Amino acid sequence: MIKKNAAGTVLCAAVFLTFLHAPLWPEEAAGKPDSAISDSTTVNLTISSLPEAALGITEKLSIPFLRGDSPLTEGNNLSASFTAEFTPVSINGYAEFVWTPLAFLQFVSGGRAGSGWNIELFGSDVRGIGLNRRRADGTAWTDAEAFGGLTWMVKAGAVFQFDAASLFPGDWNHVVLRLYQELNFSSFSSAKAGESWYYANDFGENRNGQNYYASYLFGYQMPRKPLFLDMTALMAEQYRFLCHVPGGDAWGDDLDRWVFSALFNFSFTGWFSTALITQVRTMRNFSSNTADLEFYQDRRMADGNPLRLEFYRVAAIFSFKLRQPADGALRKLSE
Repeated sequence: MIKKNAAGTVLCAAVFLTFLHAPLWPEEAAGKPDSAISDSTTVNLTISSLPEAALGITEKLSIPFLRGDSPLTEGNNLSASFTAEFTPVSINGYAEFVWTPLAFLQFVSGGRAGSGWNIELFGSDVRGIGLNRRRADGTAWTDAEAFGGLTWMVKAGAVFQFDAASLFPGDWNHVVLRLYQELNFSSFSSAKAGESWYYANDFGENRNGQNYYASYLFGYQMPRKPLFLDMTALMAEQYRFLCHVPGGDAWGDDLDRWVFSALFNFSFTGWFSTALITQVRTMRNFSSNTADLEFYQDRRMADGNPLRLEFYRVAAIFSFKLRQPADGALRKLSE
């Protein structure tokens, strides 16, 4: 049976943690010189209730671009972030570029590249990379070797974000909304067209091709940070394969996969914060006579409700800012 995700990174949480520290409305830009570049270095340590962990270091650069005098444009900028990430079964590099032409709108592009290896932990296989193959007798096996190929992904997306305090000023009015839509293309260099592969010990149902991802966040920024809590939010994430194979609807390949999260961010100092995340997710309901089949394409959807909701994980991200603009990282363009 394909194991549940046991060693992958908590990517959605890491993205959300970055969002927590970026102002939805450009109040922080007010008073800063238009010619200033800001940069920061952050280390994130992620752990969860699953046997998984990730350590990442991110360098972020923000450059003022086409700034205006109105509240909608005074914070316009271009930003670039570069991350090196290490997990027990993989090493990855990420790059992301964000253009903010208006306070409520962002355009995002970027990508990821990395490789991995497989280990055995507590008697279970933890697959960082590899092909998910089917034997003639119907059993599944992992065709993999350490650094046996490169996994990579490129993406393009857009963000709409809104802070109610921008229309109704007040410390207690920071009700925030963030909607993100993304198209991406992912690939494993050792996989041929139509072959399935693992990434970060997921279910092994990835195939080279296009995918759709979206996230919907509704949150509240605390005005006085009780017990260091500065933000709470609910988030829904939507995943969909766009590279379908003939007959894929039989095992639910055409169904959206959803992850629902409750998020709490605690800021203890200007350089240390922690995000706590509780997640549930949708799972497909297979017919009783196929649910235990090892290779996922041999399973068949049950009649009636195709999905069920189950507990996923509890995760924590510890964020340490090694450098930030307040520490002297602001520089003049003319320098």
